Amino acid sequence: MGRVYLVGAGPGDPELLTLKAYRLLKEAPVVLYDRLVDERVLALAPGEKVYVGKEEGESEKQEEIHRLLLRHARAHPFVVRLKGGDPMVFGRGGEEVLFLLRHGVPVEVVPGVTSLLASGLPLTHRGLAHGFAAVSGVLEGGGYPDLRPFARVPTLVVLMGVGRRVWIAKELLRLGRNPREPTLFVERASTPKERRVHARLEEVAEGKVEVRPPALWILGEVVRVFAEKEAPVDALALGG
Repeated sequence: MGRVYLVGAGPGDPELLTLKAYRLLKEAPVVLYDRLVDERVLALAPGEKVYVGKEEGESEKQEEIHRLLLRHARAHPFVVRLKGGDPMVFGRGGEEVLFLLRHGVPVEVVPGVTSLLASGLPLTHRGLAHGFAAVSGVLEGGGYPDLRPFARVPTLVVLMGVGRRVWIAKELLRLGRNPREPTLFVERASTPKERRVHARLEEVAEGKVEVRPPALWILGEVVRVFAEKEAPVDALALGG
């Protein structure tokens, strides 16, 4: 029975891979990869590549992924399961680990740079934001998240929320967040196609902001930290 490595591919830039992730990609006989893995990262893997990507909220395909992992683990000395960002942050990595362990497959998690950090902005900042939280905009089966626990978090990062940005913004306003709170969308962070969109929370709620997925969305005063500095915010992006 081969070992399965759950490997974080990072937010996009291949230079943000860990050394261990790079080595495993170079040596892996087979790589099962997700929808958001950058093509430049995939190009590092000379072995067989199997696409197992899912759309947002498409949960029924997870069982098929489990079966594929088990089949390849039985056929190869080791397998790389490649996930965008970090495999244990909104990546269903925990479910895959539990499934494999129940079937006697050894598993190792190789962390990656989570996309939460891909903006280059500080999520905490002394005297401004003492903590942060992250929430997914889409729950299993396409459900909507309960945003009440996040209404007063100094910095909030929303992943997989672009398609629901108007609803999320309206709900956060209803729960008491500041209408003029600065927010930042970062499309395809750390890649050559990165694009940044600044907007107040009220503007997002009014449907005035055009953004395309995949993108992370940061809400809070930390968005202003570099706004008046000489260096443009774009220069602070990771990689690219």
